[in-house]
Amino acid sequence: MKKVILITFVIFSLKSFSQTGTKNFIDQNFIEVTGKAETEIVPNEIYLKIRIDEKDFKRKKDLDEIEKSMIEKLAGIGIDVSKNLVIRDMISNFRSYWIKRSRVNSIKEYQLKVSEAKMVGKVFQVLEPLEISNISVEKVKHSDIRKFVSEVKIKAIRAAKEKAQSLTKAIGQNIGKAIYIQELGNPVYGTNYKRRQEMSNVVARGYSIKLKQNYELEFEKIKLEYSILVRFEITE
Repeated sequence: MKKVILITFVIFSLKSFSQTGTKNFIDQNFIEVTGKAETEIVPNEIYLKIRIDEKDFKRKKDLDEIEKSMIEKLAGIGIDVSKNLVIRDMISNFRSYWIKRSRVNSIKEYQLKVSEAKMVGKVFQVLEPLEISNISVEKVKHSDIRKFVSEVKIKAIRAAKEKAQSLTKAIGQNIGKAIYIQELGNPVYGTNYKRRQEMSNVVARGYSIKLKQNYELEFEKIKLEYSILVRFEITE
């Protein structure tokens, strides 16, 4: 008898919960929309790769001598070399030494960070007389990129809300609270790695052309684009 009473109580409890509980996600009336937003920002962190190879110079120069002259020139145009210039790699080519018994050829690679395209032009300008022309752009960034990403996401979700309000208003209804939010895929950047590499080559090849234009360089803006899917309740 006790078992029968217990089973009856459980069935009654489940029935009561189903009648008084709220509708689950699938049972609710909702509208699903996608909001999109984008923005373009001017990069304020430009990373240059500078390669110094002793064999590239008409007159034989010691690598330390070249480096010293380069640092003096960069400091002279306002670059804090202690913070923004780092050595990436140093190579000594012993191959020719062992075969031909000639002097060892040394190579040094540096990474230089500047804040604007105008400064890139100045770097080319002051390093040209030193016969340092093996310069390319490695990457471009913005120091506040996370802030801009957050702003674009907010714009995207607001765009979704405006779209949902417009559509439901057309049929005499309204939207309630958001019941589902999802970022769609990965963010779209207008300046991807491949494009940056291509741009690096353009800068290097266009070096002599830029000299005639007073080193007025311009970099492609970083484009951020986000899509967010939102489901809103539909109310009367």
